Amino acid sequence: MKYILAFLLSIFSLIQIMAQKKLPVIKANSPKAIFIEEDNGLKTDWNIDPSIKPDAYIVSKISKGSKTVKIKTDIDSIKITVKKGENKDFVILLKDKDSCLTRIESQAPKNFSTVKPAFHDSIRLGINEQNTMFVKAALNKTDSLILNFDTGTSNLSLTAEALKDKIKQSLKAGVNVLSIGNKKYYGFKIYKVELSGHGTDGRFGWDLFDGMVVELNYDHGTMVVHSQLPEYVKKDKAYEPLNIKYFNKVFFVETTIKQGSKTNKDWFLFDTGYQRTAMLDGPLLREQNFPTDQMKIIKKVIMKGGQGNEIPVITANLESLSLGKYNLKNIPAQLLSESRPIMDKKMNILGNEILKRFNIFLDFQNNVVYIKPNKLFNDEYIEKQ
Repeated sequence: MKYILAFLLSIFSLIQIMAQKKLPVIKANSPKAIFIEEDNGLKTDWNIDPSIKPDAYIVSKISKGSKTVKIKTDIDSIKITVKKGENKDFVILLKDKDSCLTRIESQAPKNFSTVKPAFHDSIRLGINEQNTMFVKAALNKTDSLILNFDTGTSNLSLTAEALKDKIKQSLKAGVNVLSIGNKKYYGFKIYKVELSGHGTDGRFGWDLFDGMVVELNYDHGTMVVHSQLPEYVKKDKAYEPLNIKYFNKVFFVETTIKQGSKTNKDWFLFDTGYQRTAMLDGPLLREQNFPTDQMKIIKKVIMKGGQGNEIPVITANLESLSLGKYNLKNIPAQLLSESRPIMDKKMNILGNEILKRFNIFLDFQNNVVYIKPNKLFNDEYIEKQ
């Protein structure tokens, strides 16, 4: 019996070796490549390095099904498809001599729906006149902070002023703890920024809650972190579901805008950290034949970017903007005369002057946003006051 077992083990080892030898191979003469996620267009410049084995490219979070990545070298290309939580290896043969083991990696999805006991952590949610929503938090149990929940970013960013005046202890990568409400969050990176939402010490991103469900209830002034989506949300027909698409470390929802006879449907960045209505990329919309020249100009201003850079912005009247079945009219939207690519991608942005008009459930388990109009839905826009 033991000889049979040894024989089977040897056969299994041989099969593994043969499988490894049959890894897909593409060739390259240059150490530079490009990785392109086909569902969202994310392009990443890649350095081919034979000393790293495997050299892993981590794809954006997969909402549904699978994701295909196209890898292009200077002389060859290949497409690799991965499912949620799956890794696939291939070899880039550099200059016909260096075998570079490369991996396309999809991180295993997080899901807290089976956690016992279930949690529903309620936190006081504030919003100021500048549309910055904020919560109280503590970093490493001692440093009290006011932070903006910014779905247009990831990890934790603190202003230079907060790092200087409010952080009393040294920060060590990988061991910091952020306390919000009754829960503690780990595994995030900390970045230094020049600016944050008005009156805040910094901002934290949606990925802190990956695998959870976040409720933003402006009627009650609460933010609730749930281990699973409450049953009543799906039963309440007033809640409109919007599918999520991930791009690198941010997420988008489908949005429809209309001007005159022209309707345009596209994916907009869902950005609670952007304080205004919507930021429209003028050149992108013109490429899509959207008549931005028909939008009546309200005013022109210079806006500060996240790093203090100046951006000229025109505020113009957008006739209509729809999220699912809900429609808003005559929105004073910010219209960029020049594209402002984020992560090398032209995009339009939904800001909190629109998003605050809905009570929201962000379901990061099933990758769906649920929205329902709240008491702010018919309020006059700040730009028009």
